[in-house]
Amino acid sequence: MLDRRSILLASAALLLAAAPATAEDSADQPAAPAKIKAVASFSILGDFVKTVGGDRLDVTTLVGPNGDAHVYAPSPADARTLAGADLVFVNGLGFEGWIDRLVKASGTKAALVVATNGVSPLKSEDGDHDHDHDHDRAGHHHGAFDPHAWQSVGNAKIYVANIRDALIKADPAGRDAYEANAKAYLDRLDALEAEVKAAIARIPANRRRIITSHDAFQYFEKAYGIAFVAPTGVSTDSEASAKAVSRIIAQIKKQKIPAVFLENVSDPRLVKRIADETGAKIGGTLYSDALTATDGPAPTYIDMMRHNMEALTGALATS
Repeated sequence: MLDRRSILLASAALLLAAAPATAEDSADQPAAPAKIKAVASFSILGDFVKTVGGDRLDVTTLVGPNGDAHVYAPSPADARTLAGADLVFVNGLGFEGWIDRLVKASGTKAALVVATNGVSPLKSEDGDHDHDHDHDRAGHHHGAFDPHAWQSVGNAKIYVANIRDALIKADPAGRDAYEANAKAYLDRLDALEAEVKAAIARIPANRRRIITSHDAFQYFEKAYGIAFVAPTGVSTDSEASAKAVSRIIAQIKKQKIPAVFLENVSDPRLVKRIADETGAKIGGTLYSDALTATDGPAPTYIDMMRHNMEALTGALATS
């Protein structure tokens, strides 16, 4: 039979075994790797970066949900964010007219990754309108090409591949994770593209024409065969001339264009005026340059493309 001293010693041993690790014990454990600090210029690109990077990244997005990157004015806080970044992801093609000034002001040493590298750019159609968008009212330069390349799912796959490769270069230890995340996402994008093509195929060919408030859908048009007409060019920071609006109103009436659409980054008054004067119905809101907040209909790129597809088919598939 155990004496009192033996019982006390046994109890002490059990308490020591159950005690939490001390600081000295913790020092023997390998520390979790520091996360890569990544900055994305706008919400759609931020979604791509977060999806490919997964848990190994800490991602900050400069132009957030429902924000308009065309007219964005960077803050001193943005400069500080860039200064502390390991990687900065931008769209390129002149989309972020403010990015070069911000990079210079921040003094960042981060690698700058242009997500559209490898995309076949479409020329801007601004020349078809009655105003000059090479420089908008804020002095932003939008260049000769349409920057909205993500509106083609095929191009979105190029974005993903560029992001994957940049992350592997910056963080070779994460190669397996980045490759797995990218592959899973590319598979989802393949399925999304098939879904979009099947949905558009159900729209009668003579109804595949709509009006939007700014020219953000050339890549969608080229990839999927819906004609988009816009009274303004690739930048939202511009005003359509009276002549351009009159021409579009005449075109709607002549071609019997069935629907006009609002955008989450544009002033809706112009599109509503065109609808009122032509009798074309407002088909809803399309998401062009920005995602919505998490409680909105387009919090991710895939949600955005699916929402736009459903809005288009809902307005155009039947008379």
